[in-house]
Amino acid sequence: MTPRQRGRGGRRPRQGTPRGRTPQGEPREGERLTLDVGDVAHGGHCVARHDGQVVFVRHALPGEQVVAVVTSGTTRSKFLRADAVEILSPAPERRTSPCPYSGPGACGGCDWQHTSPEFGRELKARVVREQLRRLAGLDLPVVVEPVPGDREGQRWRTRVELAVGAGQRAGMRPHRSHDVIPVEDCLIADEQIASSGVLQRIWEPGVHGVDMVHSSTDELVAVPLPVSGAAPTVTEQVDLDHGPVRLQVSARGFWQVHPGAARTFVQHVLDELDVQPGEQALDLYAGVGLFTVALAARTGDGGRVIGVEGDRQAVVDGQYNVQSLPQAVLERGDVERWLGQEAAPQTADVIVLDPPRAGAGREVMAAVTARRPRAVAYVACDPAALARDLAYAAEHGYAVRSIRAFDAFPMTHHVECVAVLEPAPRSTAES
Repeated sequence: MTPRQRGRGGRRPRQGTPRGRTPQGEPREGERLTLDVGDVAHGGHCVARHDGQVVFVRHALPGEQVVAVVTSGTTRSKFLRADAVEILSPAPERRTSPCPYSGPGACGGCDWQHTSPEFGRELKARVVREQLRRLAGLDLPVVVEPVPGDREGQRWRTRVELAVGAGQRAGMRPHRSHDVIPVEDCLIADEQIASSGVLQRIWEPGVHGVDMVHSSTDELVAVPLPVSGAAPTVTEQVDLDHGPVRLQVSARGFWQVHPGAARTFVQHVLDELDVQPGEQALDLYAGVGLFTVALAARTGDGGRVIGVEGDRQAVVDGQYNVQSLPQAVLERGDVERWLGQEAAPQTADVIVLDPPRAGAGREVMAAVTARRPRAVAYVACDPAALARDLAYAAEHGYAVRSIRAFDAFPMTHHVECVAVLEPAPRSTAES
């Protein structure tokens, strides 16, 4: 008997629980359900219902009828997870996946290989619009735009994390699993990575993962895990309108994985903020200082740009990247605590936020808006977190001036958004 079947901690079921059942209900894993699939939901699945329960279905498309196998959940769960294993009525947008490793029980790296990149972007746009409407009360038109540099949604990932499994072969993990599936190719991986031999190599005992990086300056690096010794770095170059920016980046650090993403996001932010010489700027969650360096080029020697980042290695790289810019510094610190210090600047002309997937949060958004910047650029990798933070900003009088969404992760459910905020116009009653 499994712990799930015994109930929580093996304790006696509560009074009123039917004999033979646990408070959590009976497991439903392995059940086959015939489902009419509804619209897309955040997370790479679509929504269906069965006997009053919500079912999140992977490998399906809106409007299809499918047979799905439950992968997690019980008779009393708020929702079930399931994989579509048979398509009874396909959607017009369905295609045969070009990747032989994509599908139920296989590699979990992609969510939408069974449709075109164009329809994948439409699905992401629906998710962004729904999150903004539900969590921020914003009804905004959103179109997810392609990012230059991929091949019809493939061959774009310049940083790939591989797991090493049985036989010391590198491969991919299935969705919500610790298993490792050996693969001969990954269609979303950059061509140089895919042809490097990393997937065919037998790795040394003790290696449990491999990070592969192909930089924009054509450096190809393999980092076996666990890492020993100094962190290897690569040089990344971003060609902006005012000239190229070159940065040192740890091979295991954060960097945009789509080859066109860094330029697309930074140039859009610079254009929207229209930073002027002599202005003061904050770059929060600064990473290795990409926005810090770009903002400093706009403020000039008479301006001031402060980047704040919590990750130690990113700060090491970032401080190296800004060392030739007297108007820029990059400090290590938790963003929320840093903003609360008396020594932190209490005003700023413009602020850039590029937080992790969880978002910035209520306290950070309050501290940002309290500095009364004329404009804020928020770069978001999670539309739900973005929507929550936009709602917090609205509580303090900041409204969305523009929002754009970019397909920086084709074939997956991930989408990058850039929202620009500014002080909302005062109402007649307030003026």
